[in-house]
Amino acid sequence: MEQHESDQGAVVEPVDRERRKIEVELLLEGIYRMYGYDFRNYAYDSICRRIAYSVKQLGLSSVTALLELVLHEPDAMDKLLHNLTVNVTEMFRTPSLFLTFRRKVVPYLHTYPSIRLWHAGCATGEEVLSMAILLKEEGLYEKCRIYATDIHQESLVQARSGKVAISNMKQYTQNYIQSGGNRSFSDYYTVDDSGVVSFDDALMKHVIFAEHNLVTDQSFNEFHVIFCRNVMIYFNSRLQQQVHKLFYDSLSRFGVLVLGERESIRLSGYQQDYFALDESEKLYQKST
Repeated sequence: MEQHESDQGAVVEPVDRERRKIEVELLLEGIYRMYGYDFRNYAYDSICRRIAYSVKQLGLSSVTALLELVLHEPDAMDKLLHNLTVNVTEMFRTPSLFLTFRRKVVPYLHTYPSIRLWHAGCATGEEVLSMAILLKEEGLYEKCRIYATDIHQESLVQARSGKVAISNMKQYTQNYIQSGGNRSFSDYYTVDDSGVVSFDDALMKHVIFAEHNLVTDQSFNEFHVIFCRNVMIYFNSRLQQQVHKLFYDSLSRFGVLVLGERESIRLSGYQQDYFALDESEKLYQKST
């Protein structure tokens, strides 16, 4: 009889593997029906690892116990949601992307009287702050509206605050310089006595934060630029195609789509509708 290894390396019998699959499917279905969060088409191995972590973190004996808990305790659902939504972010993450954006996208944006950008899956807002700084330095910020959305309300609260940990500032400063920043990075923030870094409120003047679920929600505007980096790597192929349709429908003609390092428009169903401004940086321009 065939056997498989679990994520922890132990041998898992087929019956146990099937039992775990049923438990996971019931949990995801319960979350969707009770709370409206749809993780049913997330990449299976990835979502299983996060569920297993939550089971251990909450001191539970099984995925079924986790389902019972979240159905009856909304606070437990909040904790689980935090684990299921991965927030890996930093300011000017992948500096070469922002440098290429300055060189290849900014000239296009200068041709418009007003500009709308969407940061989908904005997490705690570091990418949004980065873009606000870039647009300010390129003389574009005053005619921009930046829509920053995420599924996780706690992340949005943090993003709205414009605050980051001082322990990250050395890396952020290096990233800023490598991304083509042309001022002293410290001009954009202050540090209080407790070591909390607060960015200039003016950078948030044209930012609109809102809760939005890429899986279940629809297009809400037409955008010249959409950033969605390192989000779709956690989706299965069916869900990736669904989100690509959402982005295609949301982009204006000649709008620019920015994806993460491990993402692509290949197999999206829309690859023929984009021109690669820079394939290595995952910058694509809508051609129709």
